[in-house]
Amino acid sequence: MNILVIGELCIDRFVYGYIERLCPEAPVPVINPIEMVENDGMAGNVVKNIEALYEDCDIVHWYQRNKISKTRYVEQRSNQMVLRVDEGEGVGMESFGFISPERRKTIEESDVVIISDYNKGFVTNKDIVEISKLAKFVIIDSKKILTQEIVDNVDFVKVNHKEYINNKDLADKNISKFLVTKGINGVYYNGKNYPSPNPQETIDVSGAGDSFVASFTLKYIKEGNIEDSIMFANEVCADVVNKKGVSLPDKKFKLK
Repeated sequence: MNILVIGELCIDRFVYGYIERLCPEAPVPVINPIEMVENDGMAGNVVKNIEALYEDCDIVHWYQRNKISKTRYVEQRSNQMVLRVDEGEGVGMESFGFISPERRKTIEESDVVIISDYNKGFVTNKDIVEISKLAKFVIIDSKKILTQEIVDNVDFVKVNHKEYINNKDLADKNISKFLVTKGINGVYYNGKNYPSPNPQETIDVSGAGDSFVASFTLKYIKEGNIEDSIMFANEVCADVVNKKGVSLPDKKFKLK
């Protein structure tokens, strides 16, 4: 399976430490770092999830050259984040740009195109439409306010509940394309709610949307059953959010 992932790459950095006191100069906690963990984030996490779930594939990832990082400071015992520092976003973000003959060939020959758009400026609405018109199968996970033209040219749109509210009129008119993830409450699709098969206390939701996109897409492309694909992705996400940081699916979910 040839898979093309398009979207921003960042470094997700988690600094874990103990908080024992408040700063004497201001009413803020003092964290003593004991461990730092780094992972590929944003669309890079989609790539890592695909690699964890399915070995028989070739993955190409197109992303910006600008370096982006998200550093989360987390109290070790409670797993409570006390501060997040984002760097590298904003002015000067490289854009996707011209679809060269080489890029066109890659898009057309890919079995799957996943557009993981964190709305940092790498892909525009125009880019998304042009890419989607060339691709065999497209699923988009975007933070943008979407358009009808985008929806018309993709196979599925994955949004969380907040993103659904931002696109409510569009989503309600195109219910057969929108997958609305609702955390512990499962997924809403085409007028039906698909509950999580294993609802439990969430440890960390970081990267859960990426896990859903990767697992749903792989299962659907292999088997073609939407309901089974949603339930499989629900299972994968229930596992991922029960771990610290940006975690990958357990080996038991590997597809063959």
